[in-house]
Amino acid sequence: MTTTNEHTLLGRGSAGVSILLEAARYWNGMAQFRKQRERCKRYTYGDQWKDRVYVDGQWMTEEDYIRRQGNEPLKNNLIRRLVKNVLGHYREADDQMACVACRSEDRKLAKVMTQALQRNQRLNRSVELNARSLEEFLISGLVVQRKSFGLRQGRADCWTDCVVPDHFFIDSSMRDCRGWDVRCLGELHDIPFSALCRDFARCADDYQHLRAIYAPSDYLERVAMVCREFGESSPNPDFYTSSDGLCRVVEVWRKEERERLICHDTSTGEVYIIDAANYDTMVGGKDHIRTEWFIDEEWHYYFLTPFGDVLDEGISPYEHGQHPYVFKAYPFIDGEVHSFVADVIDQQRYTNRLISLYDWVMRSSAKGVLLVPEECIPDGYSLDDIAEEWARFNGVIAVRARAGSVLPQQISTHATNIGIKELLQTQLDFFEDISGVSGVLQGKRESAVTSGTLFAQQTANAARSLIDILDTFRGFLIDGAYKDVRNMQQYYDSPRSYWTETPEYQKSPTNPDTMTYIPEQMHTAVFDVEIKD
Repeated sequence: MTTTNEHTLLGRGSAGVSILLEAARYWNGMAQFRKQRERCKRYTYGDQWKDRVYVDGQWMTEEDYIRRQGNEPLKNNLIRRLVKNVLGHYREADDQMACVACRSEDRKLAKVMTQALQRNQRLNRSVELNARSLEEFLISGLVVQRKSFGLRQGRADCWTDCVVPDHFFIDSSMRDCRGWDVRCLGELHDIPFSALCRDFARCADDYQHLRAIYAPSDYLERVAMVCREFGESSPNPDFYTSSDGLCRVVEVWRKEERERLICHDTSTGEVYIIDAANYDTMVGGKDHIRTEWFIDEEWHYYFLTPFGDVLDEGISPYEHGQHPYVFKAYPFIDGEVHSFVADVIDQQRYTNRLISLYDWVMRSSAKGVLLVPEECIPDGYSLDDIAEEWARFNGVIAVRARAGSVLPQQISTHATNIGIKELLQTQLDFFEDISGVSGVLQGKRESAVTSGTLFAQQTANAARSLIDILDTFRGFLIDGAYKDVRNMQQYYDSPRSYWTETPEYQKSPTNPDTMTYIPEQMHTAVFDVEIKD
């Protein structure tokens, strides 16, 4: 979490509380998403019997209900295997980001920018970071990262952080699957008090002010009192409070309107934009400058306490003029999020039920039952003595045999075939059909005599069902890399050299083994980003 270099604690006001309540409304509007995400996460990692059911006038989990009946809830976690297969398929591709010059004069600089971008991704451990982001994307359908510049581990550079979707909120009116129409978004931060003072306190008075704000006594009561003052009767404690004694800070980014003027200097032909408030100082009395008034939008940020105190606020410090977040929701039709894992939960539930039912049938079948007629039991022997001797190696049992009597015998029966195996196989087939991750994609050959060429073609055909979701995720990575490039252009203010590992036979004046990042040249260059196969 980064703030501007110079600021003061602005204190509480109607504007701060109004922005806080707006953020709370957006966060509460994502309650159903957070509930669905938690369910999908439980099923992915094996906690698959915690859905609640209503039995005999009370609510309980399916696991408790099964155990009350004296049975053990069994599961076969197919979803975890499914997610691992998709992650393996993604990692196998080994995508690399590359910069593309948008102007012919920037072509040589694009190679340098590509080296800088790839070096930054190695610094951020992007291979692991992106794999975990894809796992989140498969489970919840929403992935979020934050791009920033700051000092970490003694190094000033551009950094990428994963954002937990449960702590993220966006405005409910957004409908563009690219996220271009978002007008408000933000994140809930839970940080230690020492980190809070490091980021926001600039003097002793600020420190005392923060201690008073985050005093633990009557915390929720004070939050409720502030909310009631501004029209919210029952605030959600999950939004205003943190766990483990940390301090909750609400980061909000909003698009706000600003009056501006388009200025045309007829003497030079220059066209530029200024704030309307600067008209008198920059335009007044100059007849050769024509102006046109309009309403512009720009991103503002706010760091707020749970009571509406403004810890820091300002205009976006980034030259790209945007917020620092990169996010992607899938498929986002009519603003709805539906995850990859959610599609197969019903098949996972039915598979677990069939496995449990099969176990119950087997446990109710006779397995090695010993039948001993009472008239065959000799004097001085009990049934326990016979059972112990029967199970002992080289055991000897005295039997009182009579004419027509039946000798002791052991009975073992097979479980009744009620079609469980067939139903289970059907569900496994459904699981592959619905997810699109078939056995071929998992490396299973349908036949031992399948040729390598045919198997490769079958694998390519099976992978087509994953193209949509993986390309959507790659689009998210491209958006993030583009912000990385813009941040590097803004904040890299000294030359940097990059080793290109060029083979000896390829070295030449036009293809050296080192490249130098020169800020003055790179700052004005225009790049796009693509994934290089």
